[in-house]
Amino acid sequence: METASPTPLAVLVGIQTPDVDDIAHEASLEELGRLVKTLGYEVVGSVSQKREGTGAASLLGAGKLEELADITGGRGIITPIVKTPMTKARKRFEGAASSHEDAEEETDDLRRPEFVIVDHELTPSQIRNLERATGAQVLDRTGVIVEIFHRHANTREAKLQVEMARLRYVAPRLRESSNGGGRQQGPGAGESNLSLDRRKIRDRLAELKTQLEAVQRDSDHRRSARKDQLRVALVGYTNAGKSSLMRALTGSQVLVQDKLFATLDTTVRTLQPETRPRILVSDTVGFIKQLPHDLVASFRSTLSEALEASLLLFVVDASDPTYEAQLEVSRSVLHEIGADVVPSRLVLNKMDRVDDARRAELLEKHPDAIPLSAHRPEDVSALRETLIAFFEADMVEDVLVLPYAKQGMIGEIYESARVLSEDHDETGRVLTVRGLPGAIARLKRSLAG
Repeated sequence: METASPTPLAVLVGIQTPDVDDIAHEASLEELGRLVKTLGYEVVGSVSQKREGTGAASLLGAGKLEELADITGGRGIITPIVKTPMTKARKRFEGAASSHEDAEEETDDLRRPEFVIVDHELTPSQIRNLERATGAQVLDRTGVIVEIFHRHANTREAKLQVEMARLRYVAPRLRESSNGGGRQQGPGAGESNLSLDRRKIRDRLAELKTQLEAVQRDSDHRRSARKDQLRVALVGYTNAGKSSLMRALTGSQVLVQDKLFATLDTTVRTLQPETRPRILVSDTVGFIKQLPHDLVASFRSTLSEALEASLLLFVVDASDPTYEAQLEVSRSVLHEIGADVVPSRLVLNKMDRVDDARRAELLEKHPDAIPLSAHRPEDVSALRETLIAFFEADMVEDVLVLPYAKQGMIGEIYESARVLSEDHDETGRVLTVRGLPGAIARLKRSLAG
C-alpha cells in the first residue's frame, strides 16, 4: 500500500522597508502564508528583517541569513558556483567533515523546510544566492501567485493566459542557470542549451498568443451579444467573498472555497428570482497586492467583464483590518484597464463577523456602502432590490409594434424588456414595454428591418 507524500514544509521571509508600517508588514506576511497554504504547503516558521530596501544580493543580512539557514539546514553562506581546486589534504579533511555531518543528520529526526518563500519579487541572482545559502528551493511572491493561477485555471482561455504569464516569468530567470552553458550537437550545433530554451519559449509564446486571440474572439462575440443587457460585475480582492455573494444572488453552484484565487474563470449567471429584462451577474478573478503585471495583461478578457459592465460592485471583507488597502489595490488594477469610469457601489461583506462598534465606524466612514453578509438571505434580498432600483432609474417606456409576419421575435422582446401591456390591431401586436433606451432602440431596428 502506497503512503501519501508528506506535506511540503515552507518558511516565510519578509523585508520591512521604512515605508511599510508594522501592521501592513504583518498583514502581508499573513497573506503570503495563505497563498502558500493554497499551494498545499505547510508554513513552519518565518524570518523577518527591517532593511532600507530589497536589493541586497542575499536579500537578508548575514545574521538573519544564518538564522534562516538554521531552520532549513543550510550553511548560511553563499558558496561560489565554481569550486576552487582542493589539495589532497583538503579533500581528506572535507571528506571527514562530511562523514561527521552525515552521522549527525542521521540522528536528527527533524524534518527541514524544503521551501523558502519570500514576500517580494526577487532577481535571478537573489534566488540563486538564497538557495545556495539555505539548501532549500526559493520562490518569490510572484512565483507563488503564478503557480496558484496555473493550478486553478480550468477553462481553455484561462489555461492559455496562465501559461503565457508563466513563461514570461520563467524566461528572464533562465539567464543565470548554472547548467545553461552546454552546446547542442547535430542540427543547430554551437547553440547553447540556454539559447535553445529561450528560443523554445519565444516560439511557444507566439503559438499561445495565436491560440488565445482565437479564443478571445469567441469571448468578445459572446460579450457583444450581451451588450444591451443589464450587467453587474463583482470585483474585489481575492477571498473577499465574491463567489459566495455570486452564489447567493444567482443560485448557481459556483466554487466557494476559503482559499485565495479559488476563482479564475469568469462566471456569468442570471440574477434570481429572474427579472424582466434579465440582470446578468459576473464573478471576476480576484486581485491581490503585487499582482504580476503579466497576469493582469493575460487576463484582459476576464477583466473586460468589469470594463463592459453597467455596474461594478466592489466587494470587500469588512472584517479585515487592511480592507482599505485591499480596496485600493482593486481600484488601481481597474484604473489600469480603464474600468474606473464604470458606475460602482461599495459592498461591505462579512458584516456578520463585525461587532456593533466596528459596524457603526464602517457605516460612518462609508455612508453610501451596502453592508451585508452573503450568508444572510435578508441581506442578499435587499441587495437584489438595490440592483433592480439602479437599473430602473435608467429605463424608459415605449411602444413596440410587432407585425404578424415577425411573431418569432416575441421571445427576444420579452427577454430584452419588461412588457407592461399587450394589445392587437390590424398590423400586429402592440406592446407597451419598459427597458433601457439602447435595448429598445435595437428592438425597433430589428422590427423595422
